[in-house]
Amino acid sequence: MKPSRESSANVTAAPAIAAKKHARNGNGRSWLSLVGLAIVLFWLSMALLGPSISPYDAGAIVDVDVFSGISRKFWLGTDYLGRDMLSRILFGTRYTIGLALAATLLASSVGTAIALFAALTGGWVDAVISRVLDALISIPSKMFALLMVATFGSSVWLLILTAAITYMPGAYRIVRSLAVNIQAMEYVQAARARGEGVLYITCVEMLPNMIGPVMADLGLRFVFVVLLLSGLSFLSLGVQPPDADWGSLVRENISGLGEGATAVIMPALAIAMLTIGVNLLIDNLRGKRARKD
Repeated sequence: MKPSRESSANVTAAPAIAAKKHARNGNGRSWLSLVGLAIVLFWLSMALLGPSISPYDAGAIVDVDVFSGISRKFWLGTDYLGRDMLSRILFGTRYTIGLALAATLLASSVGTAIALFAALTGGWVDAVISRVLDALISIPSKMFALLMVATFGSSVWLLILTAAITYMPGAYRIVRSLAVNIQAMEYVQAARARGEGVLYITCVEMLPNMIGPVMADLGLRFVFVVLLLSGLSFLSLGVQPPDADWGSLVRENISGLGEGATAVIMPALAIAMLTIGVNLLIDNLRGKRARKD
């Protein structure tokens, strides 16, 4: 029985339709990654330039009305004391992003160094380090942070250290699993056979081949640290007055939530915008790498 012309046309057109769908999906992913990159770059620029371009001083009372709405004079309204919310958010960006970025880089760099050392050393050293960090990772992040703040008090450096210790074991586990697989590869074995040292093997042979997953993990941990520090500030245990980050701005204006004040909504939207932007960037760059592979 001969196939009909219609069925033959459908079979012929199927690859073309699939190719068009794949192209649309690829373009959609790159578009989302550009959106995420734009959001991340915007907030990074605000962290650097925000205080210099803010219309008012962050602590200045500029309006007799509290929780006023959006207007030409106050683009994001005013807070519970009559301070300009746009200026408060711009000043708070430096604390929110700066503290989270410092803690994330510290956690990732220390976790990566310990993981590479454990993977290359092996034996009982690897087992002891892994068990100690497994015990640390089993402690809930907010419980550990509350314990640290209650014991030593709240300060900028303590917040950075607390967040770094909290998320360092997770970075260790990711990098160790990558290092264990990579060190069994032929090019690493060839480097050892040539008599290369541990430092050369680590920096030249192993690290460049795991940088993609490590950077993706870095972005995700940055989001976790932002949420952790914002949560601590919302509980009055994070950045202390007169300084404020976005979590502090939500807490101090919580009384305006019932009337829908922009002073409590805008800092929460800023946190959501930053976390969504980082996730869009990381997810789509990771998907692009997977398609190239």
